Amino acid sequence: MNGRLAGVALQLTALAVFVCMDTMLKLLTARFAVPQLMWARFFFGLLAATLFFLLLRGRLPWRSRAPWLQAARSLLLAASNLLFSSALAHLPLTDCTAIGFASPLFTVALAAFWLRESVGPRRWIGVGIGFLGVLIALRPPFLTGGAPMHWAAILPLGTAATFAIYQILTRRLATIDDPRTTILHTGLAASLATSLALPLVWTPPAAGDWALLVALGLLGGIGHGLLVLAYARAPASLLAPMSYTQLIWASLSALLVFGEPPDPITLLGAAVIALGGVLVALPDHRRPG
Repeated sequence: MNGRLAGVALQLTALAVFVCMDTMLKLLTARFAVPQLMWARFFFGLLAATLFFLLLRGRLPWRSRAPWLQAARSLLLAASNLLFSSALAHLPLTDCTAIGFASPLFTVALAAFWLRESVGPRRWIGVGIGFLGVLIALRPPFLTGGAPMHWAAILPLGTAATFAIYQILTRRLATIDDPRTTILHTGLAASLATSLALPLVWTPPAAGDWALLVALGLLGGIGHGLLVLAYARAPASLLAPMSYTQLIWASLSALLVFGEPPDPITLLGAAVIALGGVLVALPDHRRPG
């Protein structure tokens, strides 16, 4: 596959892995505090990446040309995961995923201003339509017969903003460091930060729970490893709209695992967001000469 096509394939695979991780997170929030789950997600992901590179290459490509940028990227991912996991304790998985679709829209805008990627008028219109869909997914009172919006709906929106900056940093670091270095650094600062909170929230896991916590870290490590490889092969403005496919898997998971059928307002919002995403994703046709 050419670079862009390989990047899209890697991105789509990463998104499916993330839904598996989110499903496991929602199940585990009933028994463990979110900071403990975040520690497991980053620590075991980092441990798996470390062992993988040691077995594969016999050494760890730790050295980065931009260590502070790597640390900022890792901490942004920790903040994004913390907000999303907190939302899962209060909202259905499909709702959290739909609101989180604002992330690709933030990413396209940031890619234009920060990475200087070309974003034409049609893509800006797509971004605007997408944000209208996000407002619908937030369930304003005039769409719900006056019922107030759940306060936790703001959390996935914060996830979208922090994850968009994380994606931009991933793309930026793809031009600075080896992708293997970025994969290793993904969980480093996040593991250190979540370890500081661990003594305050620790609940001793049972034997079966340890297996789930390890699996949580493995899924997170695999997903973000694929994401790093994707952004090393394709521009952020192309890959970001692929995130809309995540709703398909999230809806299936919510129905089959939690018995939560998709809400009509959530689906309407997601459809409007997806329309904006299609406008963003379509290639620009430039006139020759």
